[in-house]
Order: sequence, then C-alpha cells, then structure tokens
Amino acid sequence: MDFFATHEELLTTAIRAISERGYWSAYPESPSPKVYGENAAAEGKAAFEALLGKDFPLDQPATGSLSPEKSPLGIALDVRYPKTEPDQLIANAQTAWRGWREASPSARAGVALEILSRLHKRVFELANAVHATTGQAFVMAFQAGGPHALDRALEAVAYGYSEQTRQVPSVTWTKKSDSLTKTFHVAPRGIGLVIGCNTFPTWNSWPGLFASLATGNPVIVKPHPHAVLPLAITVQVAREVLAEAGFDPNVAQLAVDTREAPITKDLALRPEVKLIDFTGSTAFGDWLEANARQALVYTEKAGVNTVVIDSTDDFAGMCRNLAFSLLLYSGQMCTTPQNLLIPSGGIATEGGHKSFDEVTRGVADAVSALTADPAKAVELTGAIVNEEIPDRIDNARKLGEVVLDSTPIAHPAYPGAVVRTPMIVKVTDGYGSECFGPVSFAVPTASTADSIDIFRRTVGAKGALTAAVYSTDEAVLDAVEQAAVEVGVHLSQNLTGGVFVNQSAAFSDFHASGANPAANASLTDGAFVSGRFRIVQSRRPVAASQG
Repeated sequence: MDFFATHEELLTTAIRAISERGYWSAYPESPSPKVYGENAAAEGKAAFEALLGKDFPLDQPATGSLSPEKSPLGIALDVRYPKTEPDQLIANAQTAWRGWREASPSARAGVALEILSRLHKRVFELANAVHATTGQAFVMAFQAGGPHALDRALEAVAYGYSEQTRQVPSVTWTKKSDSLTKTFHVAPRGIGLVIGCNTFPTWNSWPGLFASLATGNPVIVKPHPHAVLPLAITVQVAREVLAEAGFDPNVAQLAVDTREAPITKDLALRPEVKLIDFTGSTAFGDWLEANARQALVYTEKAGVNTVVIDSTDDFAGMCRNLAFSLLLYSGQMCTTPQNLLIPSGGIATEGGHKSFDEVTRGVADAVSALTADPAKAVELTGAIVNEEIPDRIDNARKLGEVVLDSTPIAHPAYPGAVVRTPMIVKVTDGYGSECFGPVSFAVPTASTADSIDIFRRTVGAKGALTAAVYSTDEAVLDAVEQAAVEVGVHLSQNLTGGVFVNQSAAFSDFHASGANPAANASLTDGAFVSGRFRIVQSRRPVAASQG
C-alpha cells in the first residue's frame, strides 16, 4: 500500500499549518460519542482491560519478561513485557537501519502517518492506558495522551519531511565549460533512544520518536518503568505498519526495565546511539548532556515557572485562571506555575487596590472553590504519581506562612489513589528551584520592577517552560516580554478566560524554547528535526556520468 498517497493531503495541510501558526488540529480532542461513535469508549476500555495480567503481544526478540508498572490509581496492571537486552536491541536496530535509511523521505513519512492513523483508531485504549499509568483524570489522559500527542507527533513529521525536502535531490551544475551532476543524499544519523517519562508518556515521547523515524533513524523506546503500556502500544502499532510496508519491524523497538535494574545509562552511552530524547529530572538530563557525548541529546528538564502579578482589570478572572492552572493534574505538569511574584504593597484592580494578602487569598479561594466537591475535584487533580511528592509538600510547609494548605481527597472511584490539593506558601526565600507537585510560592517583592528582576534571575539561572504576567500597564507588559526574550521563556499575558499558561497548542505554540536551562530543545521547530540527519553530496562530470 502507498501510505504516502493515502496521507499526503494531511501532510500538506500540516506543513501549511506550521507555517501559518493559526488554530488547527488533525485529531478531535473531545471524547464525545458524537465525535468518535457510540461504542468507541466502551470498546477502547475493553481493549485496554484485555491487556491486563497477560503477556503483551509484541513480536520482538526477548530473553524473558518484565512487569514493572505500578498504577497511581491502584489499578492492577500486571502486564508482562518482553525483556530484550541492550546488546540485542542495538544489533537489531543496526540491521533494521539499512533498509530504513535508504527509503525516501516520502516513504518514511507515509509510514509515520499511517502509524499515527492507527494509533488514533486506538485512542480510547491509549487513553485508558495513560489514565491508569499516570493517574491523570480520564479526560486529560484522553486529550493530552491522545489527540494532543498525535498533533505534536504529526507536527514533528511535517517538520521532518519539510527539512529533508528543502533542496532538490539532484542538479546539473555548470560553470563555464565545466558541468557536474550533483546528488544530495539525506544521511540519517543513527539509532535514536527515546526515554519516556511517568507523567506524559505519549505527549512527551511521540515528538522525538516520530521526528527520528521520519528522518530515517531506527528508534529504541525506553519507557519509564511505571508508564510502559502507552508506549508499548505505540511500538506495537509501529512494528505492524513497518512490516506491512516492507521494512524490518526492528526499526522500532521497546526497551523495558525496572527501577531496580535500569538499562537507560547503558543504552545512552552506546556508541551506536546517535540521538537521545529525554524528559525528566534535571539531574539525569544534565548527566545525559555531559556524558552521552556521541549523541545529539534533546532534553526537557525542570524549571521555575513564574508569574509576575502587577495589576489586573479582571481580578476574579485572574484568580480563577491561576487556580485552574495550579490545580490541573496536581501541579505535575512541567508547565505549571510555581512562583507568584506580587508587590508587597499590593496591586491595582478594577475593584480598587488589593493588598498582597488579598491577592494571595483571592487565588487560594479560587482553588478552594474548585476543590469543594471532591468528586469534581479529582477530575482535575488526578492522582499523585510520584511517591516523593507528599514529603515534598511537608517540606514546603516549613518554608514560610501557609496561605492554603494541601489536603488529601478521597478518590470516589479509586480508593487506593493518593490525591492532594494545591498548596500556596508565602515565602521570602527557598523558591529558586523547582518544587515538583502541587506546591506554589507567593513571593512578596519590593515592586513590580523587583519582580521582573527576580523573574530574570531565577529563570536565567534555573530555566522555565512557561511564564505569565498580569498587568494593565503596557510598559510593564513590554518590560516582562523583553525579560522573557532575554531568558528564553515563552510568555502568556493577562490570561483570564479558557486558555491557561500550562497549555500549549500544536501547530501554533512552541513547547519550551531550548533557550534556557529547563530545556535545550523546543517541541517542535525546524531545529528539533534538522539535526537528526545530514546532507551528503556526490558529484561527477556530466560526460562521465553519461558515458
């Protein structure tokens, strides 16, 4: 089957979308039966449940099996995955690479797009897998783990195809009496290693996975031990499509390990591994950048996401918007705001002057309103995914004055889930590093100018994925925007409605900038894909080539 012909119109539209940067999505984000059909949700859940407690059906050479997952929701997963040793993974990838790198950019794009199409058909199954392994509320798991992740992957394929086809494949070059035939070959770099995270296993992994596949590189997918299933399904579908297209299915492989016996460092240091995509802790990201010198390493790490609050003409809207951002997935998003920088003398609002305490109380009250009904609250908070977070909350409580305490919520559907509401602590120190989880700091500053200086220093030193500002003063908005450009962080201004600072839209928003310590890459831009291959040329005199 000609997969490229099947999906060429979609690819053309995606390429246009990344140029225009307006709103466009290829995959509907609503799980409504009106969109996906009356039976889609039930069939997807049944497909997910059919995988539990069994050997995962993956036709990959293995020496045994592993079952490392632990659901934050208490769901008994017990899926057994093939255990393939690093030496075998590398050997398989090297062999599979020969045919994959010789394929044309259009052939590789067609395969990648067909994989996305089939993943979309299994979107409810994937949503259940993301929900169970990450603790995300189901709607978030569906949207972020399905359509939004698919959009980001499609974006990577579009950029990859565009970058590879930017120049003509061959040309006759003439200078005076000399004529040469020049051929330009796309030369993929080599094996790609995608290191998944526990919180967003598809959203964070698919861009790198599909960028490497589209540019001719075989990929070894190494999921987080507690979030294997979504990426196992991904590799299963990829291998199926690769085989149907006539390629060695080992172009895509799954590398499962346990926290007790990790294999990530072993794979990352292999000389054959030329590309690494990683989302996770700063410590391990820094280690990869320092030690995996043979590879081009793309990292997304921790940062100190900051909000500068100067003034507002919609105080209630500002508080609601910030509260939702703090609450969503219990602050376990890399884009969640952490530091709220507020002048100690207060701010101007449409309802008059508000003191520092009134501003922080306004945000706290908005959080409390969203968490008043536990059954509704857990559909926003999800569950705590990291075992260290409760201790982190306890430690944050000691840093200053607790404006809003974090409290447990009983999950009505999952009694074993650990759920915590957001905490807001007034501090004057200790806010300069990321505190991952439902913790934010209200920081009194000498003035808005001081807030901007703190913003510039903390983000410049530690990095950030997002930043926000609230002000009715154009000069302040301009000053914060200039500071954001200087420290390389994406900025949102005066969000009071249904768009939130910790959300980004594929084909329009760039996720991370690659311009500060929180990430050395951006999802997704030309730079995210162009380094995954090189152009190698050959040339010969025209007469010789014709003779």
